[in-house]
Amino acid sequence: MSETILPTFTFVKAGVFYFSRRVPKSLQHHYTSPRIVHSLRTRSARIAEARARRAADQLDEYWYHLRSQDTQLPGQHMLREAANLPRVSSPAAEPTVTQSSSVTLSEAVGIYLRLKGQGRAKTFHTMAHRACGYVLDICGDKPLDTYTKMDANTFRDQLIERGLAGSSLSRIFGTIRAVTNFAASEMGLEFTNPFSNVYFDRQAGVSKRQPVSQDSLGKIAEGCLKHDDERRWLIALVADTGLRLAEAAGILREDIKTDADGSMHVVIQPHPWRSLKTKGSERIVPLEGLSRWAAERVLAQVSGSQFAFPSYNRGETTSANSASAALNKWIKTLTGETITMHGFRHAMRDRLRAVECPSDIVDQIGGWQTGGIGHSYGSGYPLEVIRKWMKAICGPTWSTAPDSCCKLE
Repeated sequence: MSETILPTFTFVKAGVFYFSRRVPKSLQHHYTSPRIVHSLRTRSARIAEARARRAADQLDEYWYHLRSQDTQLPGQHMLREAANLPRVSSPAAEPTVTQSSSVTLSEAVGIYLRLKGQGRAKTFHTMAHRACGYVLDICGDKPLDTYTKMDANTFRDQLIERGLAGSSLSRIFGTIRAVTNFAASEMGLEFTNPFSNVYFDRQAGVSKRQPVSQDSLGKIAEGCLKHDDERRWLIALVADTGLRLAEAAGILREDIKTDADGSMHVVIQPHPWRSLKTKGSERIVPLEGLSRWAAERVLAQVSGSQFAFPSYNRGETTSANSASAALNKWIKTLTGETITMHGFRHAMRDRLRAVECPSDIVDQIGGWQTGGIGHSYGSGYPLEVIRKWMKAICGPTWSTAPDSCCKLE
């Protein structure tokens, strides 16, 4: 194949091949976009050609199915149901035609996202497409009830060969089971899921995330106070609240509240540019210690942006991944240790344990799910109770005065 001629239905972006095909006008009412575009996840023209051809064949088959639904069946007016005639029960008089009500995996993904994806984060859709896309690449797009345990085991082996850790395998298999079980239930299929109970080492390649030590917390606090800029404010806010990085990076200036008594708190709520991981992640967290210093520095800035951290909110979504990479790198340079921003959440839990904070208060502070149906009753602990425990672990506040911003009050 000439290097200047691209495979049919493909284009190249940043060296990676993409599939692109226009949806026929007669079927565009089934779609949200007139063109289907997705990454073929390869830089090889040969592999891209094979994957593009397979995708095109799948679309042709599916479009035939859609056209059949939109087109009146020949002789439909002669069917007994259409004419309201009594059904003839004799097998000889009316031969039985068996039709499979199963759906293919690609159709199952569409059903799953159409019904369960409403209002969900972009990552929810991405994970469903990615996990099931792996199956399509390795096992092909087949009716759900034709996948076998051999398919599932082959799929597992291929993922292990790609070097995926046990935790990644768990997420992928969990998503595939969710998609296939939901679609089978919606279609009323008798379905034994071959992707259930597939054995693999869930600890393989998994490194335990370590909490940030007290020594490192001190170094990080000193570094944040010294540099005193947007990046360091974000680190400081997370360090003494245990917020998830995306939660903190996506807050608005107006989400930071000052109470009548001068104390401060931050409201964690979903926004169009940044969703929350769970419903229980909606919460109010008191700002004490270094997090209060960070909040005061954010509000003291004269900014035309509504965001507390505008550098990470320049597009349609909060850039939590780019924030994580940059901040993790700075922390490692400062402490000499491999510490991630998520380590502050682990440290927060340990710090609260150290002062014997009740576990359900710990869960409320971190937005963690508390077990037991009784914990879902009521609206949780009052803010002043939560603040008492945050003060117990965060210690004194940090002065924001220019001439003493690196000293304890």
